[in-house]
Amino acid sequence: MQKEDHRTRVAAERRDRMRRRLFESAIQLVARKGPAATSIDDVIQAAEVSRGTFYKYFDAPDTLFDALALEVMNDIIRMAEAVVVHFEDPAHRVSTGMRLAIRLAMANREVAGFLVRLGWPEMRGGRVLLDFVKRDLELGMRHHRFADMPMRLATNIVSMTVLGSVHAMLPTRSPKDFTEQAVASALRALGVEGKDAVRIATLELPVPEPLEGGLLAPWTTARAVRRQAPARKRATASELED
Repeated sequence: MQKEDHRTRVAAERRDRMRRRLFESAIQLVARKGPAATSIDDVIQAAEVSRGTFYKYFDAPDTLFDALALEVMNDIIRMAEAVVVHFEDPAHRVSTGMRLAIRLAMANREVAGFLVRLGWPEMRGGRVLLDFVKRDLELGMRHHRFADMPMRLATNIVSMTVLGSVHAMLPTRSPKDFTEQAVASALRALGVEGKDAVRIATLELPVPEPLEGGLLAPWTTARAVRRQAPARKRATASELED
């Protein structure tokens, strides 16, 4: 029995290493070429594996890209989670989590373009993302910080604000406080009063530590995240409410 358990564990570890090898190769290619120009041949050549090995793990490039997008987004959420757990106010937690997720995604524009492929996370099995967000949304509703609403609607407000903001910021230069404007709007949609939503969305934003061993380590350094921050320390309430 112990020998079988050992074999099962070793096989699982081997599968995890190979998936990560394919992920690391794909993320480098996507960052350089973009997802549309990245083929199976590109990935297997970069990962130095056979086509047969690739198909043991993924049946098509889109399957790889979907799994990779979810992995990257969950890495981002884990980095944000390490920061937000220090706040008591659930509105502060949700706001900070959204702002950090947007800035971490935008630390590399090619990777950000790839991430918008993720779509609605619950349909992709994004349990890490939803578990953390649901916890804070439920806490906020329980303490009347947020309006009472279906959880699917509340998580949709949060996740679509993050992904929609990244999508909107990609093609053109956006105002430096675009993230804060988007997050303030999301907080208002969740039921936070207007001026309070603005105040929370423009609080000083901590910079998270890179996730050790994470796929985005080269792009989620403190310097890269700070580069996405507004030029001014804080936007005014009138600017965000216009």
